Amino acid sequence: MDQLLWLAQHPDLGFAIGEAKREADPLVRLGLAAQLAGYRRDFTLTTRLDRLASEGLRALANGETSVSGLQPLRIALLSSHTVDHLVPAIRVAALQRRLALSVHVAPYGMYRQALLMDDAELASFAPQLIVLALDARDAPLQLPLEASQQDVDAAVAERVDELRLLWRRARERYAAQVVQQTIVPADPPIFGSFEALVPASPFALIDRLNAAIRAAAREDGVLLMDLAWEAARGSYGDGLAEPVRWHQAKQLVSPNLAPLYGDQLARIAAASAGLSRKCLVLDLDNTLWGGVVGDDGVDGIHLGQGSPSGEAFLAFQRYAAQLARRGIILAVCSKNDLSVAEAAFNHPEMALKRSDIAAFVANWEDKAGNLRRIASMLGIGLDSLVFVDDNPAERDIVRRELTEVAVPELPDDVADYPARVAAAGYFEAVSFTSDDATRGRNYALNAERKAAMSQATDMEGYLRGLEMVLTATPIGAAELARSTQLINKTNQFNLTTRRYSEAEVERIASDPAAVALAIRLADKFGDNGLISVVLARPDAAVASDELLIDSWLMSCRVLGRQVEDAVLDVLAAAATAAGYRALIGEYRPTERNGMVAEHFPRLGFVQHPALSDSEPDATFWRCELKSPRTPRHFIEVLA
Repeated sequence: MDQLLWLAQHPDLGFAIGEAKREADPLVRLGLAAQLAGYRRDFTLTTRLDRLASEGLRALANGETSVSGLQPLRIALLSSHTVDHLVPAIRVAALQRRLALSVHVAPYGMYRQALLMDDAELASFAPQLIVLALDARDAPLQLPLEASQQDVDAAVAERVDELRLLWRRARERYAAQVVQQTIVPADPPIFGSFEALVPASPFALIDRLNAAIRAAAREDGVLLMDLAWEAARGSYGDGLAEPVRWHQAKQLVSPNLAPLYGDQLARIAAASAGLSRKCLVLDLDNTLWGGVVGDDGVDGIHLGQGSPSGEAFLAFQRYAAQLARRGIILAVCSKNDLSVAEAAFNHPEMALKRSDIAAFVANWEDKAGNLRRIASMLGIGLDSLVFVDDNPAERDIVRRELTEVAVPELPDDVADYPARVAAAGYFEAVSFTSDDATRGRNYALNAERKAAMSQATDMEGYLRGLEMVLTATPIGAAELARSTQLINKTNQFNLTTRRYSEAEVERIASDPAAVALAIRLADKFGDNGLISVVLARPDAAVASDELLIDSWLMSCRVLGRQVEDAVLDVLAAAATAAGYRALIGEYRPTERNGMVAEHFPRLGFVQHPALSDSEPDATFWRCELKSPRTPRHFIEVLA
């Protein structure tokens, strides 16, 4: 079956791989493999790409070098079915999503032993992500067909309790993020359409087990690779739980569908590493509505009830609006006169409103340049953008000019646009909070703040006029998901760019000797939500009365408002109350965080000698704690 349809078709991918193999430098080959992974591919081509990248990936895993644009991540696969044939597809899909994976595969069927006993090899690997890939034939629920619903619920609860024990051990031993694969039904029905109404039928048992797994995962902070849901949707066709494959090789997933399986796992891994996209950039004519508004007028475009195409365009708008409600930023990039393009949003059938669009760029300039402008307006990277345009020529130009921007291939019929964008998985989530739901609106409000700043006669007057209120709280259960999300997604205003799982953040936050703060900011325009995280902890490399700032990061939406000054006041007060006499700040430069190179000296820190075992290019800074600190900002602080 066709798969990865959102990726562009290469004119001759096999030839391109062959040419790339001629490169002598393994890191160059790795970079080429990452580029070519962005094209549609089958099992054979995927395997060839994995071989092309293998030597470079090994060098990265061994810490011998680093590669721009690729973030290392260690994944352990613990399975009850054969997964070795899936590993190349997982690694290649990860490259396409900007991850350089190291993959550890536990011996077949030994997932319990790997987590419940001492596994030296797994411990040495130190996984950051642990995938439990289980199947229906592993430890089946043995119940007679006449068993009651109560009997079924008891058996399911016992099985889920075992899984929760494994999840807990994975977090305790490795502070790893756990991904649980749901169970794909393997047996044919024995009751026909009546199957689901018999509590102990094979299908009903698996269905009940998956429902319990989903509920437990939600409670325990475990991520799901919901293979059962994908199977029910038909994503894998007949490629899951094929009897022939199972009896011959204990393969749950057919090799032919390895690229799809690899992509679905890679997108979860990328999301856990903070690499999901943030912004959907939309063309207008023949993308959000049918026709050309500049020629046809607002009343002449095809949109809404009354025609198949009008309903299809409306459905795509509704899908974009749903993405906005879960926190995806919406932007417009269109070749149009601005006034004409904005007037179209007054059409009575529009599901999207002008206020939903955080960045609206309509002119006659090239779209690659306008996408750069949109990224700058929003304060996000080009690698946060997904560009949707019905015109294949425009898509091709943007792919060539801006390799960081994701540009999905679109089907011929707009009715299939929502499913295609969803299938691409660019906006994969690993958490959802109330702050996420308002993110798009917050970016739109930033435009109002910028307008207010342009009208202010002086910066001090502008900042006072914002009426800012900063609230700082210790990171607890309510702040954990969003704090972890911000830690893993923030690249520019991030002093160390350390990435942590929820379990690792929770471990730091629960240390009584540490200071872990979640910072929120509100102003007269609205609530910005949780905008900054600080993790500070004692460390053997500093004095016992010094506190090392392990991580300090902030959303770029609140830059230039003296928030960092207010955060330092809160951090200093918390550290002083805990008995510390000084703060030690660390700056680890990356390609993206140059804006904070002078962060610590600007706040009054003085340079400090490098700590033992620190990164070669890291710098350290010291701030003597004095009480009280004189505020250098116009923010009301609630802590």
